[in-house]
Amino acid sequence: MLLPDKAVLAAVLHRYRAWELLVLAEPENLARRRRLEDLTYTLCVLMGQRTAHEAILAAESHLGLSWPSGSRISR
Repeated sequence: MLLPDKAVLAAVLHRYRAWELLVLAEPENLARRRRLEDLTYTLCVLMGQRTAHEAILAAESHLGLSWPSGSRISR
């Protein structure tokens, strides 16, 4: 499987996280929610995954991001 350029992936993941915070702050804002859904779709396509959770985990792994043991929330 081809993997995306790390700089492009890092930028999309950063935008996803920023919009995620905006949606959490104002969940009734439909424009923000649509933008987050667009970024979720982009992450899923870039990483070849079906869900946002799987795409984020794959993106973090591809970028070499690691979390201290026990700090991740299991879903």
